[in-house]
Amino acid sequence: MRDVLYLEAREQAETLLKPQRIEVLRQLAEPRTCTEVAARLDQTPQRVYYHVKQLVAAGLAEQVAQRQVRGITEGIYQAVARSYWLSPRLVGRIGAGRRVRDELSLGYLLDLMEEVQADIAALDRAAPELPSIGVSGEIRVPAERRQEFLHDLQSTLRDLFTRYGGAEGDPFKLAVACYPKGDNADD
Repeated sequence: MRDVLYLEAREQAETLLKPQRIEVLRQLAEPRTCTEVAARLDQTPQRVYYHVKQLVAAGLAEQVAQRQVRGITEGIYQAVARSYWLSPRLVGRIGAGRRVRDELSLGYLLDLMEEVQADIAALDRAAPELPSIGVSGEIRVPAERRQEFLHDLQSTLRDLFTRYGGAEGDPFKLAVACYPKGDNADD
């Protein structure tokens, strides 16, 4: 089972985004038959089977085994991933189709996050080691020091790019996001 399945096909998203199918998929975190899932969700096996077949056809679940029960072959199914990401491209751009050029705008930040999400989804998670790092924190910058802070941040990043920007070694992508924390955001 993969950690994440990145959905870029509208048909996959349409199949997934039905409340009953999401519940069936949650039950398929572990290999189960349609009868077992139906008992857990208090539904009929036929109804669950219909949803499982839709999930399998969309590549969101798969049959991992089968067994004989009183002369009937019963499929055992499992979700293909623990998490499902929906690509922002599923909705597409509304309005102007060009990327925002102002690095200090929220539009640019959204474009950057979309790019990072697609890059991460494309990584081969079967590889034995994926060296990566994620850092998150909160800082407080008084309004009168914002320009100084942005200058320091840009200088530090330019220094890293200059120091490690050669042609040798494994390529890494560095993306830094700095945005105002909303008043009602969780800490």
